Amino acid sequence: MPRAALAFTLAAAGALTLGGCANAPRDTAAAPLTAQQSEKLAKLIGDRVAREPVNCLPVGTRSASSTGVSPNVLVYQQGGGPVYVNNLRGSCPGIESNWDIIVTDQFQSQSCNGDIIRLVDRNTGMFGGSCALGQFTPYVSPDKG
Repeated sequence: MPRAALAFTLAAAGALTLGGCANAPRDTAAAPLTAQQSEKLAKLIGDRVAREPVNCLPVGTRSASSTGVSPNVLVYQQGGGPVYVNNLRGSCPGIESNWDIIVTDQFQSQSCNGDIIRLVDRNTGMFGGSCALGQFTPYVSPDKG
């Protein structure tokens, strides 16, 4: 087979392979939390009570600390106020280690459902995984209503 024909055949095969991956259904069901992850989430929530999910964090919450609970759950908290639990739209492996730095690509003045977060290795500065935020479930003190 001539070299040009071989190169074309290999390129076509590669394109078909990648195209098949792009159309493959993705598993959107989040894995259930392990006992250790559930305990970690319970400690972060404390005695707070869940409210209706919201699409965006309140404007002042941008500087909130974030804690990865599992590859699918990220918790935002600022001081002793509400805790916001975000169920990511897909798995973001490594986020639960809380080692990587989270960089948020925001499209508004606040973090919202659909914003992309990327993990950056704290030692090398290399980008790791990325995933999209889902809705935020606020947990508030029982005496707040």
